[in-house]
Amino acid sequence: MAYYRAHHDEATGSVELDDLRDRCTEVLRGALPEHARGAGDLRAALLASLRFRSYPEAPDVLAALGELGVKRVVVSNWDVSLREVLARTGLTPLLDGVVISAEVGASKPDPAIFERALAVAGVAADEALHVGDTLDVDLAGARAAGLRALHLDRSGADDSAIASLTGLPGLVHSTLS
Repeated sequence: MAYYRAHHDEATGSVELDDLRDRCTEVLRGALPEHARGAGDLRAALLASLRFRSYPEAPDVLAALGELGVKRVVVSNWDVSLREVLARTGLTPLLDGVVISAEVGASKPDPAIFERALAVAGVAADEALHVGDTLDVDLAGARAAGLRALHLDRSGADDSAIASLTGLPGLVHSTLS
């Protein structure tokens, strides 16, 4: 996974994504004991092991935000397969846009990726709120681009953060009122 995280921005199209997956497979193969390196189709096993699910509250929260007129744009340090993942999880119809680092050529915390998201949403930075789960990547990057930022800390350890997306529509509604 560390190799993937270090190189995911190189997967700017399907050919590059295939190449990245091949390289990840070879990294995994190299980490296996010698006797296990030739066993079966390692790439197929690696891809089959990936299971993406949205958080249970995400569809309802996204729908509620949409009813409030809020533009919902995913901003992610990911490869081009994110669109497929969002479609499989059923979130695509609930979104107004998707901004992927591999397509933009900039990763969070670079303000450029947030600026692209603002353009996709058609809003100014002072009208936007970025909800993210990492302080140094999500929140610092969003703030550097002039957005307000809200920390999502599902562990509940950060008292200044939200622990779930569930209350987000109410928070946004009170801000808009």
